[in-house]
Amino acid sequence: MGVKFNVTIMDDVLEFIRTLSAKEQSKIFGAINFLGNKKFDKVYVKQLTGNIKELKIKRCRLIFFIHKDEIYFIRMFVKKSNKTPKSEIELALKFYKSFIKFNQDI
Repeated sequence: MGVKFNVTIMDDVLEFIRTLSAKEQSKIFGAINFLGNKKFDKVYVKQLTGNIKELKIKRCRLIFFIHKDEIYFIRMFVKKSNKTPKSEIELALKFYKSFIKFNQDI
């Protein structure tokens, strides 16, 4: 029984983070670190649908899910309205379903 989650950040999410200012990058990695240390009370996480969640950091949103002892950050975007775009949720769900199907024996 571990105290922390392992964290996996998809390559396209990392590339997106690298386009942001150093200050924004620092806030994002700080928030990811809190989640990895199971300090959910230190960040703002919103339940989107099923196992899909959204981490909010200022104007940035990271979509993730937790599987066993690992957090997978699978999508990232800059929020431009009050609602999370349906297309982002659909892409995240599609990824999640494929991931679970592929890893069902693990």
